[in-house]
Amino acid sequence: MDHTTVLARLSPEDKTSLTERSNSHALWHLALYCAALAVCTTWIMSQALLWQPVMVIQGIFLSFLFTLCHECTHKTPFKSQRLNEWIGWISGGIILLPFLWFRYFHLAHHRHTNDPENDPELATPKPETWRSYMIHVTGAPYWFSQFTTLFRNAFFDPSAPYLPERATRKVRLESRVLLGIYTLVFGSLFLSNIALTLWIIPLILGQPFLRLYLLAEHGRCPEVANMLENTRTVFTHRVIRFLAWNMPYHIEHHSFPTVPFHALPKLHQHMKNDLISTSKGYRAFTNEFAKELH
Repeated sequence: MDHTTVLARLSPEDKTSLTERSNSHALWHLALYCAALAVCTTWIMSQALLWQPVMVIQGIFLSFLFTLCHECTHKTPFKSQRLNEWIGWISGGIILLPFLWFRYFHLAHHRHTNDPENDPELATPKPETWRSYMIHVTGAPYWFSQFTTLFRNAFFDPSAPYLPERATRKVRLESRVLLGIYTLVFGSLFLSNIALTLWIIPLILGQPFLRLYLLAEHGRCPEVANMLENTRTVFTHRVIRFLAWNMPYHIEHHSFPTVPFHALPKLHQHMKNDLISTSKGYRAFTNEFAKELH
């Protein structure tokens, strides 16, 4: 059995219900997310008790904007496509991820999931040794890759197998605009350390948590076409599901990517007895992954 067989069991009414988009679900989720960020920001700015550890929490929330940006590449979280585009662009910009470029990169990942010849995510190998694992978890390779991508796209040839020629001009402009914004932000550090305290340092501190989370999505999954096997769903608690916009339901997402985040728990109920690659929590996955490092 593969994911297509499972989805074929869904009735037309189920498919219509599952793929219905909603501004209200996403705006409510985003409001709570921003409220959590606002609490952290206020705490840090006031330098209240334990404000330094709160920078880590701030960084986790900032880093996990990746999952919102990711959802927006599918045009699913909001019913309004204008909101999908703007929220995707802003959330990506916060984490140095050019949204338009990432959409093409990510959709190629969906077309060729865990295919070593064609999945662009596999251009950077998953860590196999303790040394590469520790370097990976720091987030340093991510930052290097993103700066490299931005400069390449802005000033050199952004061509890639997943990037259509018609998109080259927009991708180049996007990277130039982002680099201009980042230059202004870094220039502001000569006048104030606000960007350093609220954005740069927290992002660096939060990135390791995102790296560990993302490893679970496909790490050590078989290189096959069946989404029930080449992708992993992690059974976790609602705090992490909230933080990651329900993306721990990752088999479900890859099997039916037009289902918005708020309907993934419902899709899970249809698929839960057929899932193959799963883990009982991120700690369990991390422990299993670490056992095979050398």
